[in-house]
Amino acid sequence: MPDMVTLSRSSAPGQPQQRQFNPYTENGGTILAISGADFSVVAGDTRQSEGYSIQTRYAPKVFRLTDKAVLAVNGFAADGNMFVKQVRQRLEWYRHAHAKDMPLRAIARLIQTMLYARRFFPYYVYNILGGIEEDGSGAVYSFDPVGSYERESCRAAGAAQSLVQPFLDNQIYFKNQVPQPGRPHPKHLPLTTVIQLVIDSFTSATERHIEVGDGLEMYIVLAKGSPLHGLESIDGVQEMTATNEGERIFIIRRNLKRD
Repeated sequence: MPDMVTLSRSSAPGQPQQRQFNPYTENGGTILAISGADFSVVAGDTRQSEGYSIQTRYAPKVFRLTDKAVLAVNGFAADGNMFVKQVRQRLEWYRHAHAKDMPLRAIARLIQTMLYARRFFPYYVYNILGGIEEDGSGAVYSFDPVGSYERESCRAAGAAQSLVQPFLDNQIYFKNQVPQPGRPHPKHLPLTTVIQLVIDSFTSATERHIEVGDGLEMYIVLAKGSPLHGLESIDGVQEMTATNEGERIFIIRRNLKRD
């Protein structure tokens, strides 16, 4: 974690005393995103903590930016909330100037530029952007606090990253799995399978990590004209879009029972 150090003199002449000031803190929680052929799933838990102290049991970490883009933030909660506010402001300016929403790839570049501009006093936030590209494919972009980013099929970040990412590597990238003869690994998993993987990931992390728990929010972004992939049969699905003429966003909420 970044810190800032200042020096001041102690009462003893000639003996400097070091004092530290750290403007950052780690507020726990975990986020992840998985992309499919024509969809993206972005999820995060709702617990906000500092060490072993739970500050609140409902602090959303996943935010809708447009009908085709969802951003998950994790790290220092105050920095994360401010960064989401500034990204939304930039997207609103773009919408007024061009009468349309910014494409997902351009949003990723915008986030990279905003993070890199603050590299000397960075937002202590790990970002994962998920959504639909202009060609209708699902995409996930992951960022470090100073703006380095890449497009991936799946990514986890936060307190339980060391638990969740190996599971995703195995289930999404099929690492350490030998395909059966004549049955190669699929390039993309179906949406219902991805949703169950997300639920299993957070259920497992909740059992093993004190900074993860309370609630789970999953945002599903579907490409324009794509089927619902069985979403209508899942309990508790809520649509966030007002029309089905373009991309569609749904949210699923679940309880994570760890105290």
